[in-house]
Amino acid sequence: MESATTPFTAIVLAGDRAPGDPLTEAARVACKPFVPVGGRSMVLRVLDTLEAASQVGARILCGPPQALIEQEPELKTSIEAGRVKWIANQTTPSLSTFHALQTLPPETPVLVTTADHALLTAQIVDAFCTEARRTGYDLAVGLAPYEQVTAAFPENKRTAIKFKDGAYCGCNLFAFLNSRAHMAAQFWRQIEQERKKPLRMMRILGWWTVLRHLLGKMSLTDALEHISSKVGIRAGAVILPFPEAAVDVDTIDDWKFVEALVARVTR
Repeated sequence: MESATTPFTAIVLAGDRAPGDPLTEAARVACKPFVPVGGRSMVLRVLDTLEAASQVGARILCGPPQALIEQEPELKTSIEAGRVKWIANQTTPSLSTFHALQTLPPETPVLVTTADHALLTAQIVDAFCTEARRTGYDLAVGLAPYEQVTAAFPENKRTAIKFKDGAYCGCNLFAFLNSRAHMAAQFWRQIEQERKKPLRMMRILGWWTVLRHLLGKMSLTDALEHISSKVGIRAGAVILPFPEAAVDVDTIDDWKFVEALVARVTR
């Protein structure tokens, strides 16, 4: 089967947080992926969405710890029946992604998302995957225009990634379209390892590049071309017209917002 028609294998990052996390304690669940939204745990909502997406085939769940899966019977049943493959999460998202990629044939197109993507829909997934294939990139990242996100959800604060030509929100959607894209996972690991050491991280990214970004002189295209050059791949963005693609659940306020939004939609 040609790569242009091969279904994406979806990797869902579902690592647990440290004990005492305010969100899991407020929701009274064993781990963050089990936080309920609309009466269904976030991880099951995401897996349901991926199953419904026409562009996705196999689903791999990276985390939560195996001992906790006993507390989500439906998830346990899906794993035991082979509908979802479970693998242990690693210490960081980049390590988990890298480890999961190593379990797959090199040319498998892979979609990476997160278990806290409670508003993810099959429409968003299919639109992102279809456009990612069309671009011809090795790696594609999903972004939503910040202005559209804030216009749709003014009450929910989202982090903006600012560039000369506009600001964007991350959507926790990444397409690894071929074996070359695996190098990006290695680069992500390197950046993540140095995230608490700004000088080392700037050395990896390039001082001039960091300075241009801080001064607002770099466009989104410039940034992606620089990363492409650093990693040795073709990396680009897929701009999504879905503000909800930029909403995940990191805090108690996020959870309350998403719960209220889902309740309005399903009413």
